[in-house]
Amino acid sequence: MYKGYLIDLDGTIYRGSEPIPAGRRFVEQLQARQIPFLFLTNNTTKTPETVANRLTNEFSIHVDPETVYTATLATIDYMNDAAKGKKVFVIGEPGLIDPILAAGYVWDAENPDYVVVGLDTDVTYEKFVTATLAIQKGATFIGTNPDKNIPTERGLLPGAGSVIAMVEASTQQKAIYIGKPEAIIMDKAVEILNMKKSEVLMVGDNYTTDILAGINNGIDSLLVLSGFTQKEDIPTLPVPPTYLVDSLDEWSFNEV
Repeated sequence: MYKGYLIDLDGTIYRGSEPIPAGRRFVEQLQARQIPFLFLTNNTTKTPETVANRLTNEFSIHVDPETVYTATLATIDYMNDAAKGKKVFVIGEPGLIDPILAAGYVWDAENPDYVVVGLDTDVTYEKFVTATLAIQKGATFIGTNPDKNIPTERGLLPGAGSVIAMVEASTQQKAIYIGKPEAIIMDKAVEILNMKKSEVLMVGDNYTTDILAGINNGIDSLLVLSGFTQKEDIPTLPVPPTYLVDSLDEWSFNEV
């Protein structure tokens, strides 16, 4: 029925450091049937190589880094397409900064073409000052993803969206958001699969990111109740997902 799959990671394939066995079996089914897929993540703190190594070493899911498409990569693709320039200032961690610089962008805190803001656990007031002044001078303001919180064993901690909101408040400008549920990352992911949106299924556990990424962008969605969104939330969802399962083991693959 679907020629390609876009798959969330945390809450869908694993929960933190806890494996979700049905998630591993789901990926193995895709591999056995030779159905193309991309892991689609808003996490900008890890490179695709790091994510692939973690999947292999911690969860026995053997995939290549090319199957991982992060909000970092989508940000780089967006800047490449915009072709405004190659000067950049970034609030973020090495998983965001290093790939951007490796893609040919040059660090410029004074007059960058782009200011990219993502999750930064070492963010300082001075970084906010630098970003604010650069945007006021005309730099394009990019937010990697809108996630206001990240779930941890300590509770819901501030996410990239909270950091971006600070810069939005100080500049009185809205960021261009890249990650799920925005169109930018979804359009690029479908383009990478070289398919039509009607041929692709978005799979995830979080209604507000994964499922709305499908709903808002004309892509069918499969909500699995193994992570963020709970069964009691279903009656209150404004638009239901295309499919709903308690476990990915319930999904029935149709031959392509």
